[in-house]
Amino acid sequence: MGKSPTLEFDSKWDLSPAPESTGHINLKDQYDLFIGGKWVKPSSKKYFDTINPATEKVIAKVAEANEKDVNRAVQSARKAYNEVWSKLSAGERGKYIYRIARLIQERAREFSVIETMDGGKVIRESRDVDVPLAAAHFFYYAGWADKLKYAFPNRNPQPLGVAGQIIPWNFPLLMAAWKIAPALATGNTVVIKSAETTPLTLYKLAEVIESAGLPPGVVNIVSGAGETGAAIVNHRDVNKIAFTGSTGVGKIIQRAVVGTNKKTTLELGGKAANIVFEDAPLDQAVEGIINGIYFNQGHVCCAGSRLFIQESVKDIVLRKLQDRMESLIVGDPMDKNTDIGAINSKEQLGIIKKYIEVGKKEGATMYQNTCDLPKKGYWCRPTLFTNVSQSSRIVQEEIFGPVLAVQTFRTIDEVISKANNSPYGLSAGVWTDKGSKIFNLTSQMKAGIVWANSYNKFDPTSPFGGYKESGFGREGGLHGLKPYLNL
Repeated sequence: MGKSPTLEFDSKWDLSPAPESTGHINLKDQYDLFIGGKWVKPSSKKYFDTINPATEKVIAKVAEANEKDVNRAVQSARKAYNEVWSKLSAGERGKYIYRIARLIQERAREFSVIETMDGGKVIRESRDVDVPLAAAHFFYYAGWADKLKYAFPNRNPQPLGVAGQIIPWNFPLLMAAWKIAPALATGNTVVIKSAETTPLTLYKLAEVIESAGLPPGVVNIVSGAGETGAAIVNHRDVNKIAFTGSTGVGKIIQRAVVGTNKKTTLELGGKAANIVFEDAPLDQAVEGIINGIYFNQGHVCCAGSRLFIQESVKDIVLRKLQDRMESLIVGDPMDKNTDIGAINSKEQLGIIKKYIEVGKKEGATMYQNTCDLPKKGYWCRPTLFTNVSQSSRIVQEEIFGPVLAVQTFRTIDEVISKANNSPYGLSAGVWTDKGSKIFNLTSQMKAGIVWANSYNKFDPTSPFGGYKESGFGREGGLHGLKPYLNL
């Protein structure tokens, strides 16, 4: 008998482009501030460009709010709180929040396309994760609006007043939902600021709020950079600050509210440990590693950017991981075939490149995907470093990009010690076949959330937040109501 023919396959298929249509979206050339239920021009008369990071083209001009604008927004929120929102029954408040959730669902396709255009994340993530989760948070907290006395029995829950909220660029719509929904459900009014590089879905949410008939001034939306955020934090008539962003800015906010009566929740940076034991389902673990650091361009504070592999399976896990990395498609985030989209901004790409150079200089061994990158836009190949030490900067410092640092371990005590050896404590992942091992690790790891045999799974019923320099307070779940209430 003759030999069977040998079949050879490329590690990556050439797939025909499958871009999501943009013909159904409605974007203005210029966005003003949304204050008191109306679109108002900024006092500064200044506008900034919001740029598509995949094409470097300007999408729209967005108003830059100054201290005077923030003051106007806070006054509007206070008036709405005193005259309307605090007097409305809890059941009626819940109806408004339900209406917002339904309208987000109805416009989900438009939201997902704009989120991808403005932020660079792949359309699959915007469509399948960000927008559905945002709607789910509004649905979830709408249900709590008239049940606060059951949530906190014998505590007489009362709203705080005006909540000042500042959201990051990595999950603009979802972070807005995380903050606005519990604030409204508990009877507070809101002044919220978008990140300067990704303001568009928050302003599309303003259109939803208009359509929902929410009383004017209950939600006020401003945009700008750090000075705008500082004006919110320092405003005397703001009762609550909710911030998601960098640890450095979080420390500034914490110093600013000392001596005031403002309640604060801070969800800050992270350097999550993703731990793979020798008894883990290795193929599943590799996919979880990819999901934890590469599918989102590393643009999440809970990204699994530190990988710990048990020594006995190091070689096979690294081989599987590198093979899987090679199959990843980096390119147009609007293409449904794309795995990894654009880096959010030129500035962020510069930071990531700086850390890659730091890793090389520290003597680590680098491996990168060999794909071609588009000529226009901000791109970074999936990168991993081996032969790193605990003291390496790429191990200790948050990079916020698709860069993975790999270490090995032998025993459970060793990996717990290494995983906890970080100034951060936001999240972690554990891959093992033994439930007892999972419970042992989760009880000893200093992380706000630990995923078991999965990664980056979110649900509105589950609280999220960190320890140490990853911040304090929780968002999501029953815990997410508490920061907006006087109990």
